[in-house]
Order: sequence, then structure tokens, then C-alpha cells
Amino acid sequence: MGADRLGRAARAEWGTLCRAVRAGWARRRRRGVSLTLAAVGLTALVQVVQNQPWGEPVVRDLGGVRAEDPLWQALARTPLSPFVPAADLPVWGALAQILVVFGIAELSLGRWRTVAVAYAATLAGTLYARLGVALGPDHPLGLPASDARVVDTGPSAAVVGLAVFVGWRHGAYLTAGAVAAAMVVEVVLKDDLAGREHVVAVVAAAVLCAVAAVRQRRSRARAGSMSGAPPSQS
Repeated sequence: MGADRLGRAARAEWGTLCRAVRAGWARRRRRGVSLTLAAVGLTALVQVVQNQPWGEPVVRDLGGVRAEDPLWQALARTPLSPFVPAADLPVWGALAQILVVFGIAELSLGRWRTVAVAYAATLAGTLYARLGVALGPDHPLGLPASDARVVDTGPSAAVVGLAVFVGWRHGAYLTAGAVAAAMVVEVVLKDDLAGREHVVAVVAAAVLCAVAAVRQRRSRARAGSMSGAPPSQS
């Protein structure tokens, strides 16, 4: 009985998402995860390069985003920054996150929507870091000046934003809420730049969810008004 209830709960939470993933795979097969595979390969390549004696400054100049950088330079580096894993953490964790979350997102949302959500979450964290340093440590949303020299979070902000958006989009609300709650707990336990950027990624995803919901309601309203309109008189 307990197993039956658990199964029903799992189907209620993830059933729509699983069907969307299966449909995406059925339509395109491996082409449906081409973005994901490219992202995994690029992240692995960046990790190899930055661990070479000559590679760290190359990666820093191309994809290392810090709040102390000029804004134009930070924006130019932001497209590569999600694929720069933290040098002091195991790269397999970043690769696993990208493979699972990007893969599910690409199959269920499509390639370009996945790119848009991932980039929006990353960019939100990048811009927040600059704002937080400007506000200073005495402000509730502020950051210490030393954080201006800290490199942004890499792929994790994009992964968090995608997880929340995909969960909401396909009715896995408990999963999306659990991801958001985990990011808040992370900040409570360890209040650093990475944790705050993760929370900002959640906020950015929530804004995108709200925008998508408004667009859906307007689309349904237009469709309803068209279907209920009287036939035109010739």
C-alpha cells in the first residue's frame, strides 16, 4: 500500500515531465541532447585547459567573470562562464549536473528555451554580484568588497535556474520548491557569493515562470475569444 501511494505521488509529481522527456527523445533521439553533450564536452575541455600551467589565465580571460571587471568585459565573458567549473571542486560534479539537468531541460523545453533560461539565470547572478558589492556588507543584500575578486559560480547557477523552471513548467512543483528551498538553506549555512548567486538564479527562474504563465493565460484568452466569436457576415 505504501509503495502504491509512493508510486502515485511520483507519477503525479514527475509524470508530465517524464512524458515530455520521452516525447522529446522520440522526436529527435541524440539530436535532442546535442546542446547538452556540447556543454558537457566544453566544460570538460575548459577543466583540462585551466589545469595546465598556461591555461588558467586563458580561461580567466575568456570566461572568468568577477564583479570587479568592467561591465562590458563581464558581459562578453558571461556566455562562456557557465562552462568554467570551480577549480577547487571535483569536475565530475559539474559534469553530472549539466548532463542530467541540461539533458532533461533540452528534451522537455527545447534547445533555445534551455539556452535562454540558463543564460538568464547566469546573467542574473553576474549582475547581482556587482550590485551586492556596490551595496556593501552593511546592507541585507550587500556583499563584502573582497567578493568583487571572486569568480562567478560557473555552471551551478544555470543548473539551478533550469531545475526550477523545468519543474514549474511540467508540474513538478514540489521538486522546484525543494530546489529553491535547498538554495536558501545553503545561504543560511554558508553565506557566500556562490550561495547568493544560486538564490538569485532561483529568483530569475521564478520571474521567467511568471512571464510564461502570463503569456499562457493571454494565449488561452485569445484562443477562447476567437473560438467564441460569431461568424462574420458577408
